[in-house]
Amino acid sequence: MNRRLLVLGAALAAVVVFAAGGYLYTQSNKPSAPTATVVSDTTGLERFHSPVMGDMNAPVTIVEFLDPSCEACRAFYPIVKQIMDRDPGKVRLVIRYTPFHDGSDEAVRILEAARKQNLFQPVLEALFAGQPSWAADGSPNLQQAWGIAATAGLDLTKARQDATGDDVTAVLVQDKADVERFKVSKTPTFFVNGRELVEFGPQQLADAVTAAIAEAEAQ
Repeated sequence: MNRRLLVLGAALAAVVVFAAGGYLYTQSNKPSAPTATVVSDTTGLERFHSPVMGDMNAPVTIVEFLDPSCEACRAFYPIVKQIMDRDPGKVRLVIRYTPFHDGSDEAVRILEAARKQNLFQPVLEALFAGQPSWAADGSPNLQQAWGIAATAGLDLTKARQDATGDDVTAVLVQDKADVERFKVSKTPTFFVNGRELVEFGPQQLADAVTAAIAEAEAQ
């Protein structure tokens, strides 16, 4: 479900490559055209409730269908951040919840409660950092996930109340419906300005973003 074998290995290797010196960005300024599928109707690819990182007016939007329990999502997170940091103000990230794993629904509720306290990104990063301990496949430890969120500054008393709200349930329902609509079957799945990344990988994502920036600047 999360490409745990080949994809995870490639993504983890890519993190090392990025940390060692930004390999992706030493390549030609004219990347090969990425293989992508243009979505004919992008209505619903983003929702008003979707968490956004980066400049709201950025010309390029990465939509990531993400599961907080997904190892590949964890591995790709620093890669996506570096892609955004490479072109400040030009790329924003929209996150769509894709709770495929056991316990991921509650992890999403933790993130939504954190958003109400303006702590979405710190809590997401804390959950990713602690993922190996709380998101064991088949036996997630959600109490530990809550404890990890608290280390990021989350007020647990308020968060536990907010997490059960009808508005959070509505977010989960809508995102699950959009996962079905866009036929998302694996995490992470990326769309760049409405084009689904078909050839999955760090270089392919970087190339797709570079091409989208060039296209936007040419208009």
